[in-house]
Amino acid sequence: MYYIALGAVRRRSGPASLLALLAALLATGASCAAWYGLSVASQSAGAEATRSPVAERIIEVRQAGESSDDPRGALDTFATTVRGLLPVPSGTPVLGVVAEATYVYPGRGGASTGLPVAYRDGFCEHVRLTGACPATANEAVISADTARRLKLRTGDTFRVRAATSRSIPIAYRVTGVYEHAEPGSAYWSSKLFRAQGSLDPLFTSLDSFRDPLLVRQTYVWDLDVPLPLLRGDGAYDLNGLVNEAAPSFAAARLQLSAPTGKLVDRVREERLEVAGGVAVGMGQLALLGWFAIALAGRYTGRERREDAGLLKLRGSTSRGILRLALGQHLLPLAAGGLAGWVAGFLLAWPLAGALPVTVELWAALLLSFGLVVVTLGIALLVLLAVDALQQRAPVAALLRRVPSARRDWRSGVVDLALVALAAGAVYQARTSGSGLGLVAPALVALAVGLLLARLLRSLADRVGAAALRAGRIRLGLTAVRVSRQPGTDRVFALIVVSVAMMALTLGTFAGLRTEQADRARVELGAPRVLTVSAATRTELLYAVRRADPEGRYAMAAVVDTTGTPPVLAVDSARLGAVATWRPEYGPVTALTTTPVPTALPLITGDRLTVAVTSRRTTTTLLGATLQHEGTGEPVRVEFRGIRAGAGTASAAVPRCATAPGCRLVGWELYTPEGSDDGSVTIRLLDQQNPRATVLTAAQLADVRNWRGDFSTPAVHITAAGGGLTLQTVPAGSIKVAAADAPLPLPLVMAGPPPSSWVFEDSAVGRFGDPATPVRVAAAATVLPVLGPQGVLTDLDAARRVAGDSDQGGTLQVWLTADAPESVVDAIGLPVLADRTAGARARDLAADASVVTAPFGLFTAVVAALVAAGLLALAAAVDREAQLENLRALRAQGLTRRVALGTTYAGAGSLALAGLLGGLTAALAARPIAAVTVPGFPDGWRVVPPPDALGPAALAAAAVAGLIVLGATAWLSVRRLRAELS
Repeated sequence: MYYIALGAVRRRSGPASLLALLAALLATGASCAAWYGLSVASQSAGAEATRSPVAERIIEVRQAGESSDDPRGALDTFATTVRGLLPVPSGTPVLGVVAEATYVYPGRGGASTGLPVAYRDGFCEHVRLTGACPATANEAVISADTARRLKLRTGDTFRVRAATSRSIPIAYRVTGVYEHAEPGSAYWSSKLFRAQGSLDPLFTSLDSFRDPLLVRQTYVWDLDVPLPLLRGDGAYDLNGLVNEAAPSFAAARLQLSAPTGKLVDRVREERLEVAGGVAVGMGQLALLGWFAIALAGRYTGRERREDAGLLKLRGSTSRGILRLALGQHLLPLAAGGLAGWVAGFLLAWPLAGALPVTVELWAALLLSFGLVVVTLGIALLVLLAVDALQQRAPVAALLRRVPSARRDWRSGVVDLALVALAAGAVYQARTSGSGLGLVAPALVALAVGLLLARLLRSLADRVGAAALRAGRIRLGLTAVRVSRQPGTDRVFALIVVSVAMMALTLGTFAGLRTEQADRARVELGAPRVLTVSAATRTELLYAVRRADPEGRYAMAAVVDTTGTPPVLAVDSARLGAVATWRPEYGPVTALTTTPVPTALPLITGDRLTVAVTSRRTTTTLLGATLQHEGTGEPVRVEFRGIRAGAGTASAAVPRCATAPGCRLVGWELYTPEGSDDGSVTIRLLDQQNPRATVLTAAQLADVRNWRGDFSTPAVHITAAGGGLTLQTVPAGSIKVAAADAPLPLPLVMAGPPPSSWVFEDSAVGRFGDPATPVRVAAAATVLPVLGPQGVLTDLDAARRVAGDSDQGGTLQVWLTADAPESVVDAIGLPVLADRTAGARARDLAADASVVTAPFGLFTAVVAALVAAGLLALAAAVDREAQLENLRALRAQGLTRRVALGTTYAGAGSLALAGLLGGLTAALAARPIAAVTVPGFPDGWRVVPPPDALGPAALAAAAVAGLIVLGATAWLSVRRLRAELS
């Protein structure tokens, strides 16, 4: 029997080869699904773990201890105990010990400040150290902040006392000053080794902990859990290990802190989402492939029908006939399955960008083989079911070569059921989005394809009859072939579905790429963003402007999200050149159209002299606040000893002699208790070295140059011909600020205004003064970095209004994509983080809802190839009958040119009609099934999502379909053309 089956396969090698091709395509999808799914699941899980806060990746264990003669041995024993209770297979823990202590202020009795004493393995490799690492007991390094606040330098000696002891203090010698090299790294995640109160811990050698005065020591073991364990490679269960060990830690009086639980749960959910996305794509491809194989079985079954009829005449049973059919199917399915199994691996590797992790390679191999076997096993059952249905016919029907013209009512019922199924899927897609809603677009496309197939067949009937009666032989024969060939409507429906899937998948894929790029640009605001460290906003602004004076590549920005509303301050003159601007942000020039007051001259000398006229009998103290324009450092100036009448007073300002100099922030007239009332008029301000007049009487008397500080009554300030006059108030002070920024401060606002804004009384308390008056210059729906709610303002204007007060916020430098590194180097500020929009978009591409998109595109391509393969199979099966008909027509006078034209038109018209029908189905499925670009897992949707089916996707699908289907139609006619005489 099997020799007979082998001979049948050899005799019908063309259809068998095409069936093997369909099997190979289906097996390729199944094998690729396993390899790709496991590969990207690890990538997505790893991305989730990597972008999570460092504190969530650390397991920490603490134990209370006391001083020991062998502190190293005590730490090692502690580590061995922890390892025994928590046998994590990899990772290097960091050991440390800390003791509570306070700094004893010299000469101040009991005055002290918290200053913990600490040791930590590898400390000197994780800090920037000025000096030497402590090597012996009673040597220590202190932080730069501690050194500045305690006025300690390398070589100095200081004393600390145990927090719970009043005994003799312990003396330490400063061997160096440290700064954290990577303050956000896992090494510094433990709060015990960061400032808990006033001062950062001092770090000393482990020998220091032999001292019995250091009581209440805490041993610390913390582990930065390796990424493979967080990902759960090889089904590793970190949460299970921690939960199982928790009671043992409690019994051993060890404090276990494992915040990794929620992270591992999120990672597991990420893997499941990836598996679900791959399963949906593979499920659609499998259904389409089984449908194609069923049609292939129907086409190739025409020849097996005759075999079955002859076998029935010879007395064979139904089981024997099916066994013969099984033998004919096994060989092409096995050959295609083997080729597809290998091809799936070869395609998954570049598609995923990597192989599965090492411990999952065998799992991927076995899973891919199992999926191929299951998928092709179902395909084999489908083929056998088709054969069994056909072989139920009588012998006369089996041996008849002309197919029956009777319409099959069963196909109508099936079509109606599929349309109803599509309607149910659409309902689920529009309500819950789960269940059949996941494949609603494909089902809608199938329903449209079935309806168009019936319309195409009916239209071909009418057109063919009319064309033949009118003598238009080529059109008539083409239409008749389309309408009379069995299974044409199903092939057409399959082509429609495959083209529609390709168009929708291309549209969704392109939309996802656009959405990732949009989010990255909105979150960063510019192609590249540096988070830098600077003492003040003024220092940031000066450094950026000095490095890029033309404003071509760089812009200073400050993000402050702590207030209401959040504030983004930018150097607005450079905004259009540097930022990635969107229409939702409002006009890019909204902040630059407001006139800016002329700034007062800078002070570049080392001494100031003020000419004043006092109308007070008591001695007056006049203050001035300056700010260095390079560093932002405030410079307080006091002009003392001003007596009644006209006179002068001087004060040294050595810091202002350093370029670029200082700007005058404002004046302050003090009225201590016991002073009399009166006024002081400032007539002139000069500087020395170099000598120059900073402010003339005219400038001082110009009302446009001065403003109150939003708390001083305006009646106490007079700008008149003689100069600037300040009127004293009882037991208080009068402040006047330089009006060198536009007021009210212009803003671009997104979202509703704060509830505290009543009528026109709009103010924001994030610009130094308690409430700075502002005005909304433009409205926006979204702002960069801040999102749908916040305000955008000019950085220079905001820092001028704030004067010398600390406004806080995250200091950033926004850069263009082509900014040269020389500009970055010239800025000269320490860089804490360097982010690019491209890197952020790639990071977003690792999300579970996004990472499966390439596989969806791959399945759409395979589906198109499956449709093309079925089209070729239908042509190959029908070739002999068509060739016989054409030869008969040629004998009756039909020209070879018309015969070939009919052949090409018949194959091409079905492909072209299917292509146009697929594009139509895609356009219908998008609104009906509510096809949108998938959102991000965290719910981010600040800007409108891109279209899920744009013109580019439709055009790409049309071109790809035209190439694949057109080439298939052309190749399917080549052999027939060669044989047609």
